[in-house]
Amino acid sequence: MTAADEQAMKERRTAVRGRMLVLVPLIAFLALAGLFMVRLGTGDPSRIPSALIGHAAPVTKLPALPGLTRAGKEVPGLDSATFAGEVTLLNVWSSWCVPCRDEAPLLMLLAADRRIRIIGMNYKDQPADAVRFLARYGNPFLANGVDANGRAAIEWGVYGVPESFLVGRDGRIVYKLIGPMTQENLDNTLKPEIERALAVTTPSS
Repeated sequence: MTAADEQAMKERRTAVRGRMLVLVPLIAFLALAGLFMVRLGTGDPSRIPSALIGHAAPVTKLPALPGLTRAGKEVPGLDSATFAGEVTLLNVWSSWCVPCRDEAPLLMLLAADRRIRIIGMNYKDQPADAVRFLARYGNPFLANGVDANGRAAIEWGVYGVPESFLVGRDGRIVYKLIGPMTQENLDNTLKPEIERALAVTTPSS
């Protein structure tokens, strides 16, 4: 083997090592992405954990939805005091959200339970459309804030609408439901979480 052949083989080995160094991170990324997709596809997306569980609800101040009334009174917007002292379910919704229509009867059912409060965060919606939506499907909300630009939803860690957050009497988030409420997850998960939150007392309660 000539010196030229040895040099050529050395250059080929160097090139192969260089390509491997490029491929290893790509292969690792694809493997992780594949694992994530498999878990997401075979699991329950409503069980994706939230970093906010156990932490105080984000400071949220949102204006009221113009024209929205309940029992003849204007429905107020959101502020931090909304979560104080009682078990509260915050529902993130939009009139353009098809699953929001499907879960509307279940929210109305929950609203009949006077032990808890149902409040809304109207996400990136047109006010007139939002009012028409609630007039058609029912208004379960004692308060409803308008998140016109989606900034509040980001602070709450919202993946997409609908989502619901259960907040305890102490103002801390105790559970997050990702995706629409269904009869199954209402009966098997959300109601038990509500009962647990109601059973927790605070010094002021």
